[in-house]
Amino acid sequence: KCWCQSSKHFSIYFAFDISEAPHFSLLAPSPSPNQTNIYFSLIDLFTILLSALPPSLTQRSLFSSVRYHLLEMATTAASSLQIATARPCISSSRRLFKAGAAILSGNSKEVSWNKLTSACHISSVQPFQRSFTSSSIKFDNVVTKAMSEATENKPISGLPIDLRGKRAFIAGVADDNGYGWAIAKSLAAAGAEILLGTWVPALNIFESSLRRGKFDESRVLPDGSLMEITKVYPLDAVFDNLEDVPEDIKANKRYAGSSNWTVQEVAESVKNDFGSIDILVHSLANGPEVTKPLLETSRNGYLAAISASSYSYVSLLKHFIPIMNPGNLLCSIIQNTLFSSCGSSISLTYIASERIIPGYGGGMSSAKAALESDTRVLAFEAGRKHKVRVNAISAGPLRSRAAKAIGFIDMMIDYSIVNAPLQKELSADEVGNTAAFLASPLASAITGAVIYVDNGLNAMGVGVDSPIFKDLDIPTDKH
Repeated sequence: KCWCQSSKHFSIYFAFDISEAPHFSLLAPSPSPNQTNIYFSLIDLFTILLSALPPSLTQRSLFSSVRYHLLEMATTAASSLQIATARPCISSSRRLFKAGAAILSGNSKEVSWNKLTSACHISSVQPFQRSFTSSSIKFDNVVTKAMSEATENKPISGLPIDLRGKRAFIAGVADDNGYGWAIAKSLAAAGAEILLGTWVPALNIFESSLRRGKFDESRVLPDGSLMEITKVYPLDAVFDNLEDVPEDIKANKRYAGSSNWTVQEVAESVKNDFGSIDILVHSLANGPEVTKPLLETSRNGYLAAISASSYSYVSLLKHFIPIMNPGNLLCSIIQNTLFSSCGSSISLTYIASERIIPGYGGGMSSAKAALESDTRVLAFEAGRKHKVRVNAISAGPLRSRAAKAIGFIDMMIDYSIVNAPLQKELSADEVGNTAAFLASPLASAITGAVIYVDNGLNAMGVGVDSPIFKDLDIPTDKH
């Protein structure tokens, strides 16, 4: 089978021999800087080529080479050109498209051909030829999400965190002053669609506060708009499925009126409502005996901390990963980032996992250590099987509602301000922005990592406020 597309100034020829590896030849002059439409045409053309290729006749090395040389042609002459591309995702109607059906730059195939065959006044340049051969690789289904033309075609300047077309599920948001809320805001500011999972007993108050505008001030994004929350799901991540729920919980009036709130049921509900997600955030923890020293912690209290704070993440990823848009080559091409993973999962941990924090008891330090260990194991398993990245953020102390329940959060914040390399109070937005980075293609090679966002407190071996350092000239911020 042969296919050729030509215009007055360049032609591209592809030949397939069923009995041999496919062979590709590209004959084209380098476009001049003012012919920026050539850039879009070539990228669109390559995407259309992917949709036509038999899965048995494609290979990663081939497409990376072709894409590299296509970009090389354009970027040498138009290095300042920015591309805004749609991200592969699933639409609310959950219509599936095969590999290669994603839309680049808001143009259909017809528009691409019109652009390709339009009269382009390119200065006379000697053409060059490149050829590539390949064998087979399996392509996953790729799904698309519609975006407005104005948003989709708007150029992005600098090195942006661009999550437009992505959908995120953040588990553990019950108010507007914790890390989960801040992460949701940062993801929304980067363009992601936001779904929340809220602990069942807190659901009514949370949704009521949203409806009454109580959170409007904290919903404001950097551009002045309000964060939109597409849907809030009831969630109790301690229970994998309905069979795990004991009778006393089922009969508890705080759970009355809510249904489908176990991890498995929530994942199924999200699948039925939206089809897929791209980002999963675990922002929940609970230790019923957190104020007790470890030596005084009961077995039930210890196991409850592990269940709610670490295994809940394993369960969430286990049930959500089948509906997470995976990382694959076509996804990378559409994102203009080779080998980037479309799927990203993030959890929140604390330095007590590796350092002694008196007062942080009840097995919670053990739960955080388990969470970080699980992050590394899950990164391997999810990366190999699903092309999903798994990372954790070790966040410093924050005056959140949940942290205040521990009772010594103010003391920990004061200690951090005095002893951390950066003498300032940590803001929730700083953790949120880190999560947005980890979820973006900019972090495409980061997985299995614990990222410290604590003003550097984790790096300190001793507290510099100790009297033994009183004679040292240690720089101090008096403010």
